[in-house]
Amino acid sequence: MPDTAVLKHHADLLDRTATRLGVDLQDAAISGQFAFDDIADAVLRCTQCPQPEACESWLATAPSASEKAPHYCRNHDLLTALQGVAE
Repeated sequence: MPDTAVLKHHADLLDRTATRLGVDLQDAAISGQFAFDDIADAVLRCTQCPQPEACESWLATAPSASEKAPHYCRNHDLLTALQGVAE
């Protein structure tokens, strides 16, 4: 299991990516769109990404309302599905 600093870093990347895409993960979980445990699973998937620097770069340069998560994102499908619900 990744250490606390890695988990916090990837939780932040996931939250910032979701926010950039117009998705509020906490609201999505509260409204039942997915379970709170799914957030933890998404963070763990994020920690397995070999390109966190690319994610940081995308977050720094992507428009504030990007259409989709980067293709390499381990949570691309989840975030895309949540975007569809949020629309």
